[in-house]
Formats: sequence, C-alpha cells, structure tokens
Amino acid sequence: MKFILFYYCKLDYLSNYKHSLYYIYTALSKPITLPGIYEFTALGLLDDRELDYFNSQNQTKVPMQDWMREKMQADYWDKGTQSRRSKQQWFKVNVDILTERMNHSKSDLHVLQWRHGCEIKEDSDGIQFLKGIDEYSYDGQEFLSFDSSNSRWIAPVQAAEPTKRKWDDVSILNQYTKGYLEKECVDWLTKFMDYGKESLRKHTPPVVYAFVKKFVDDPIKLTLTCLATGFYPKDVMMKLIMSSGVRPNDDTYQLRKSVDILENDDADYDCYVTHSSLKGPVINIWGKCSRGLVGGAACGYRRRREGKTQCRITK
Repeated sequence: MKFILFYYCKLDYLSNYKHSLYYIYTALSKPITLPGIYEFTALGLLDDRELDYFNSQNQTKVPMQDWMREKMQADYWDKGTQSRRSKQQWFKVNVDILTERMNHSKSDLHVLQWRHGCEIKEDSDGIQFLKGIDEYSYDGQEFLSFDSSNSRWIAPVQAAEPTKRKWDDVSILNQYTKGYLEKECVDWLTKFMDYGKESLRKHTPPVVYAFVKKFVDDPIKLTLTCLATGFYPKDVMMKLIMSSGVRPNDDTYQLRKSVDILENDDADYDCYVTHSSLKGPVINIWGKCSRGLVGGAACGYRRRREGKTQCRITK
C-alpha cells in the first residue's frame, strides 16, 4: 500500500487558470480602540492579493501593489477615494438601520460587510466568465445576495425581506448589478491582469516536509503528515486518500495532509508534490526507519529531483 500526495498546478500560470477580482467592505457599528481595527475599511483583491485599500482613519484609497501605483493615473485614485468615502457614509447609516431592525443593542458591536466581484477562466480560447458575486452579511451571517441568473435578490433571513423588496422593485438597478458583475468587473479584472502580469507570473516553489507522529492513546498507530508550504499560485489539482485544504500563508500558501497507519505496517509511503514552479516533483519517503521511533528522533528521507525536503518523527 502506498500513501501518495499528488499536488499539481498548471505549468503555465496564465493558461487555463481561474482569476478573480473582489472588493470587500467592512463597517463596524461603533469605533474600537484596537491597533489596525477601523470603523470602516475597503479592500480590493486580485487573485487573493491585495490590490488597493481604504480605511476610515486615513480616508484615502491607496495602491497595495507597485504596478498599480505605476499604471493607474492620479484621477483613478481621486475618484476611488471619493467613492470609498461615499460608501463609508452609506454603511454608517445602514449598519444602524439593521441594528434596529434586528432589535439588537446599540451598545454592542455589530458588523456589516459587502463583498462583490467576479471570476473568470483564461485559456487558449480566450476569457470565459465563470460567476459574479454580490452579497451582504450582518454579524458574520448571510443577509442578502444577488441572483445574477434571475436578476433578483435572495433574502435568507426575514429581516432582509424589506431590503429585498425595495431593491427588486427598481429593476434598472438589478440590471446594472448584473451588467457590472458580468461585464464591467470582467473588464477591470482583465485590465489589472495585464498591468500586473509580471507579478502574477511569479511562481514560488513549495518547501515540503514529511512528519511521523505516534498516537497518544494508541501506541500501535502512527499518523503520517505531509506539509507543503510557501508556494504560489494557490490553485491545485490534488489526489490523496485523506482530505484537507490549501491554507493562506502570507503571500503564499501551504497544504498539509495526513493518514493514519498501524505501527507494524512495513510498506513504504510516499509524499509526492509537484508545482508549476518546480522542474520536477519532490518525493519524500516515509521509510522503515520511521517505525517505532521515540518522539524527537529524526527520520531519513530520500530526495528526488527538485525541492527542499525534511522528514521528522515527533511526539
């Protein structure tokens, strides 16, 4: 029996790859005296990387990427600043309205968020629109979302019904929302992709570790864990007998997978990782040296082709 972690990214980052552009607005019902926490913030994200930023303290929309600062003219930032300030006032009014509608105490902290944007796929046939998202949440719970296919708003909670009816009654606004998600957002996304193409093409290779850990309550069992960290881009195709997910790791990502086995299982187990930044796969072997070792002892590994590897057994 073999344990294989298969992690694969397309060799051409901009070929047959999904791209996204999202804006996230967050408003608090009252200010908080904590560092880095503001009453209102607006953040633009291109493929999970910060694009621009605004907060209620600085009151200015600023670029978060050097190429955005270089490519976008001054009037883009001026208009963006005015737009963010206007939205800040809108949020301040509406978070108070929702607090009252929910019969919540104004002395407590409440949060209203809005996320909108689009996703596309680019391949040899060109650009394909995948989906648009326009949704609101209140105190971390879904409050209202736009159904682009039917040009209407969906209210998952009763408190959102008045807003849904009001917005659906203005059909031209729903048509504008649909048009923005499917056309204008895509236009901005493709423009930003072109401006930042050199940065977006930068691939960061994974560092791969393999760990062996004894069960605390069952001495005849081991947990084998493979960790790939520090890689970019994020999207992967993966095959493994156990489930897990890709996690953010600053400007890169990490992936950890584990499988439980019996200590007397003498089969070899492989951790196999390949990524668009590597010339060849990294293959870590959990060898027979892993069996029965006491916590803290290092286990040997076999390295093939590219990448840094390390195999450990931990308590």
